[in-house]
Amino acid sequence: MVLRGTTTIQGKPLGLATAHTSSLVGLDPHPIRVEVCCTRGPSFFQMVGLAEAAVREAQVRVASALASLGVLLDEYAITINLAPADLRKSGAALDVAIAVAVLGAIDELPAASLDGVLLLGELSLDGAIQPVRGVLPQLDGARARGLSSAIVPSRAAREAGLVAGLEVFVASTLKELVAHLSGGKPLRHAARTEFCPDSCRTDIDLAEVAGQGTARRALEVTAAGAHNLLMVGPPGAGKTMLARRLPTILPPLGFAEAIETTKIHSVAGLVDPEKGVVSTHPFRAPHHSVSEAGLVGGGDLPRPGEVSLAHHGVLFLDELAEFRRGALESLRQPLEDGVVCIARARARAWFPARPIVVGAVNPCPCGFRGHPSRPCRCQRGQIRRYQTKLSGPLLDRLDVHVMLPPVDVASLADGRRGESSSAVRQRVIRARERQSERRRSGEVSVATNALLPPRELEKIAALDVAGRRLVERAVEHLGLSARSYAKVLRVARTIADLDGDERIRGPHVSEAIQGRMLDTQL
Repeated sequence: MVLRGTTTIQGKPLGLATAHTSSLVGLDPHPIRVEVCCTRGPSFFQMVGLAEAAVREAQVRVASALASLGVLLDEYAITINLAPADLRKSGAALDVAIAVAVLGAIDELPAASLDGVLLLGELSLDGAIQPVRGVLPQLDGARARGLSSAIVPSRAAREAGLVAGLEVFVASTLKELVAHLSGGKPLRHAARTEFCPDSCRTDIDLAEVAGQGTARRALEVTAAGAHNLLMVGPPGAGKTMLARRLPTILPPLGFAEAIETTKIHSVAGLVDPEKGVVSTHPFRAPHHSVSEAGLVGGGDLPRPGEVSLAHHGVLFLDELAEFRRGALESLRQPLEDGVVCIARARARAWFPARPIVVGAVNPCPCGFRGHPSRPCRCQRGQIRRYQTKLSGPLLDRLDVHVMLPPVDVASLADGRRGESSSAVRQRVIRARERQSERRRSGEVSVATNALLPPRELEKIAALDVAGRRLVERAVEHLGLSARSYAKVLRVARTIADLDGDERIRGPHVSEAIQGRMLDTQL
């Protein structure tokens, strides 16, 4: 039997076959055609199309996997073209497509069985199909391109089950996949993955935080408006404890948010195969030694950084002043635009980056400046150098600032618990619902107050006489920048939403201004 479209050169049959796969640049899937030309003659295996080392090494994995099926390539001259030729191909996710295209070219599979099928997976030497990164965005891309079906590794079944409008099969071995394409035993479909946002965590609770009423209120305002937060206080004041409990008072993750977050985590290889979806708000807490690329993303093959992995969740930067200055400054653009662009010579990668950023910092290197009972041992120059690590533009992008006093030991000893996360969460949900209602009515175009553009902010954050006077005084005495002024209005709008008030009043503005007082102290 000779393949459809097979021609003859000098009496030797020439086999041609094409398989479909894709490669990711950032979150964007780029279609790749695996074109295989096979002739009988002196054995060789060559690959063209800007393939990197991991792709070129597919020769070894494919040959071994095919040998496990009883197919030896010793008598074939095989040329593989990965098109388009100007797109750099990396990783081992092309293994399955290459193996199947080779089988088609040597007449072990019908050529028609490869039409309109996306193939993803890495091969083991024994023919087992291993999971790969970025299954969800690649399946979305296949559906958008009009492909009829896809075959993915079985361990990605839960993730693949999130995609509607595309017939997705799962395979554990190359043998199963070949039987399916040959018309033998069909593969099982990827079952639909039902999304159910996880309820509020029960292992940690805001009630465990003793005292710190002002900080708890700042945390509630932060959650209600998706604002960024800066906490300043001595060691042991509860900064880390508060930050880790912020996700417990956030509203449940919506389906669209979960899909977007899952795509980012899938590209990074962090999706739990048993769940297949990120159903809770991410919480990322990188060490202060993290590099700029680790924080905002990068690398020769662009990968998402911590700011993107925390998308729709919380990015906690403990010991903020200990981070590299360059790493902190690289956060300024993502915090403003909500997206990270990683530019390389051949491509640009885009990653969304809309986390709630929580920074925690000591007031000085020793941590005890202003402490009522422990003396500060730092020299004035040391304090100045420490504080200047946090630039004005960066502080401007942190909406709410709060100073934490030392925890009163008596409040720890009396055993009284504060308000629970579930109670605070209900107020946050109600405040978010008011913001969502304004968006549904067309009054604003964004989901949370933290994202309000200037024109919409002026429309829904009109001040009464008392509030206007307070803001004018704050601008005059605190020297607030135009960005800080807008932050005050956005935070005041959130405080009014928590109070169920349609108008921003003097007390709301006063509380919001208190959240910018640290501008004059750091």
